[in-house]
Amino acid sequence: MTREMKFGRKGAKSGQPRALVVFLHGYGADGSDLLGLADPLAPHMPNTVFIAPDAPEPCRNNPFGRQWFPIPWLDGSSEAEALAGRAQSIDDLNAFLDARLAEEGMRPDQLAVVGFSQGTMMALHVLPRRAEPVAGIVAFSGRLLEPERIAAEALSKPPVLLVHGDQDPMVPFEDMGIAGRALTDAGFETYGHVMKGTGHGIAPDGLSVALAFLKDRLPGA
Repeated sequence: MTREMKFGRKGAKSGQPRALVVFLHGYGADGSDLLGLADPLAPHMPNTVFIAPDAPEPCRNNPFGRQWFPIPWLDGSSEAEALAGRAQSIDDLNAFLDARLAEEGMRPDQLAVVGFSQGTMMALHVLPRRAEPVAGIVAFSGRLLEPERIAAEALSKPPVLLVHGDQDPMVPFEDMGIAGRALTDAGFETYGHVMKGTGHGIAPDGLSVALAFLKDRLPGA
């Protein structure tokens, strides 16, 4: 049984929706943390609907935030709890994406997913294991979970843009290279952008590169 997720939505600026972007937030945040990115993106993507769900679990470290799964080294959870939480959230996210595509009348190739930190981990794990490829994945400041499994388990290979700050204290910058090599070796069209001097966040240059990638992959946007 999947859990319902609350979400925020910003409709297409033009009133003619032809593309969908879903934002997946990081550990301890919520959907509103990323939905604000729609404001600078929407003028350049007027036919795009932007949606940002709240992760299904309350965050153990932040009672006002949400999490996709526990993180043992941050919240003292066990590895078993982390794996169980992740498995449940994978099911939740798949159900959420199916429901939003149906509700918005969109095909998977009209959908792009933008993740940040733990949201990136979810995006890079879930989207390649869906049978129908989405238009693209923008992966900010995260990592590829179990990179050794991606080649064998990928059912679809959407293009991926990896964006990471080289001063990130939370998710090591080296994880960008690990993800890039694994995805490229598995046959994914993979791009990368380094946000120089940036910590665990999204710098203006990273957002600009993401916008160019999204416009290229979502021609109706």
